[in-house]
Amino acid sequence: MMLHLGVKPFSDFNLREPLARALAEQGFTTPTPIQEQALPILLSDGSDFIGLAATGTGKTAAFAIPLLEKLDPHAKHVQALVLCPTRELALQVSGQIALLGKHLGIKAVTIYGGTGYKEQLDGLRHGAHVVVGTPGRVIDHLNRRSLDLRAAKTVVLDEADEMISMGFKEDLEKILQATQHRHIWLFSATMSREVRRVADTYLKAPKTAQVNRTEMLSSTVSQLYYIVRESDKPEVLCNILELTEGFYGLVFCQTKALVVDLTRYLLGRGFAADSLHGDKSQEERDRAMKAFRERKTTLLVCTDVASRGLDVKELTHVINYSIPRELELYVHRIGRTARSGKAGIAISLVAPATRGLVNRLEYMTKTRLTEGKVPGRREIAAKKLGTVLERFSGVKQFARAMDMLGPDWERAAGDMTLAEVIGRFLILMVPEAFEEKPKEKMLFTPHAAKPREHKPASGTHHRPAAHKPAHHPRAAHPHRKPWKSA
Repeated sequence: MMLHLGVKPFSDFNLREPLARALAEQGFTTPTPIQEQALPILLSDGSDFIGLAATGTGKTAAFAIPLLEKLDPHAKHVQALVLCPTRELALQVSGQIALLGKHLGIKAVTIYGGTGYKEQLDGLRHGAHVVVGTPGRVIDHLNRRSLDLRAAKTVVLDEADEMISMGFKEDLEKILQATQHRHIWLFSATMSREVRRVADTYLKAPKTAQVNRTEMLSSTVSQLYYIVRESDKPEVLCNILELTEGFYGLVFCQTKALVVDLTRYLLGRGFAADSLHGDKSQEERDRAMKAFRERKTTLLVCTDVASRGLDVKELTHVINYSIPRELELYVHRIGRTARSGKAGIAISLVAPATRGLVNRLEYMTKTRLTEGKVPGRREIAAKKLGTVLERFSGVKQFARAMDMLGPDWERAAGDMTLAEVIGRFLILMVPEAFEEKPKEKMLFTPHAAKPREHKPASGTHHRPAAHKPAHHPRAAHPHRKPWKSA
């Protein structure tokens, strides 16, 4: 947990002993900025509440702690509902509530779409103090009469801006209309016009806590950017990955189509990559997340919406394939690394025409981004060469190799010195380290997907596919949109 100095510890909030014990066991000692502001309000007698904070700022605990403090473990009806935009976030929130409420005997049930009803129905029938769910499946259970929210005293809207942007506004309103005599705690990264309308309609005189953007950022995250032509981004991304030891992170793209193409390209280049986007089934998403958590894949290419609620620890990197159109999302993205006081690196690939966005990010976050030197093929080759030389000095038990060096090898070596022999083998093993001009690699192998029709926007000229560089990931798709800049 990111520490925030100068505030009172959790032990000063006079929480129930079982809850305080669970907090200590989870390593919660000092509140983050959003917790520092929200807890005194939410632990009081009760009021509607608006909390503005990004992912990674500790907002789950900001509402889970007061929620658990107020719940009656002896009552067997649903006392609180937490709504989340995605299944992943719902599971993350439910897991956090279960951990913090374990000594209280609090039961949290998670309900979400894309899976069967049996387990969810069993959980609801056996009594749930807290229900955490996605809006669509909550509506389904309300229609089935398997979920009764009439006695719920608190409704939490987690990531309200995302739920609305994903088209859940009508579902949210139906759910809020189905709950009476309740307080609403709304948490959002931004206060868009639609979020404000929901708040004005359903919240009564809400109290507000807001974390400024500088407090949203971890002090242990390093922010870098590279100025890169759009057509060069795939190759530069691969160079970054090859130069980074132990890479374990996320690459954010603007569109699902870009996620698909970039993932195929990375797989073709031999990287352990997978993807998350809105067109994937729940089973595919589960499989991708399981492999990523087990580090069978070490790189996830994803859209912003698909990545909501990813609860993966110890990510080393977050890469913005391009800076998001909504700059607020930048804080969300990079907040997924450098957590719990650990170091992390956030890298943005910035097209020359959008260099000004870096200045806007620096102004918005009140932090400096460091411009890096774009890594090239020669640097990759040098690294490979260094690895070979390092391994060379440690080779043992080479007697068998000597036995294989017969007359043919002796004739080939001729009068070469030992250094010349080693040098020739290095050239064979890492040829790119010795090329006058490193060759470009083919970046993409066309897949068999049927190209989608695309009508260019009025006044926009699109070059024919034949004029695109051969290594461009979209070169094989003349009907697809070109790669978008940041």
